[in-house]
Amino acid sequence: MPYLNAPGVRLHVQELGAGPPVVMLHGLLLGSLAAWYFTAAPVLARESRVVLYDLRGHGRSERVGGGYDSDTQVGDLEAVTAELDTPLTLVGHSFGALVALKFALRHPRRVARLALVELPLPPGSAGDIDGFLARSPEEALDALPEAVLKSAQGGGRAARRLLEHLDFLASRSTLLADLAAEPDIPDAVLAGLHCPVLLAYGKDSACRPVGERLAGVLPDARLAVLEGGHYLHLDATEALTDLLRDFCRA
Repeated sequence: MPYLNAPGVRLHVQELGAGPPVVMLHGLLLGSLAAWYFTAAPVLARESRVVLYDLRGHGRSERVGGGYDSDTQVGDLEAVTAELDTPLTLVGHSFGALVALKFALRHPRRVARLALVELPLPPGSAGDIDGFLARSPEEALDALPEAVLKSAQGGGRAARRLLEHLDFLASRSTLLADLAAEPDIPDAVLAGLHCPVLLAYGKDSACRPVGERLAGVLPDARLAVLEGGHYLHLDATEALTDLLRDFCRA
């Protein structure tokens, strides 16, 4: 199913492998399904049916002006998973982890296990993203993760596409406003999530304290701290992939 229609948006979807379903979500801005497609997904697909999709406004999914809040994007995930066998495994990075978490809270019986990679809470950290997007093109490129920067520097066309994508999200969508309005999730709500949860964070990430807090709130959570920063799928590809593979087997 290369494309499917969710409410108000057309989403680009890819599948790998066969077996129990594993749905993988990427983060905002620099993310696309390629974040997982070229890292952990092929390994997980040896034993699972891995479903990946570009979040709205990212990758090959439709560029839309609004709906970048997590609740709307849970609706997108509902459309992606509508025909999948349940319970399923959800794997999310950054904002994708927030969408996966809120899906699990909304549909606890549909989720067997949940892997949250670098989940940022409170999610309304639009100020950091706003600052990134306000930089000059040269500064923005310099601030990219090294692996992404090398890709962008490989050709002028790639860099232009990336900067045009960032400009769209910053100035022609509601992404920043939607992020700023994201409410925190009360600990009492989080404590009601009883599926196994893997919390994966980078040792050098600013989000690491979030993982430490969540490990004490979620009833069945395990915290793993890996070498690297926020982009663990790039900084610690092999270690993260092994961690996710073992978690999906459990």
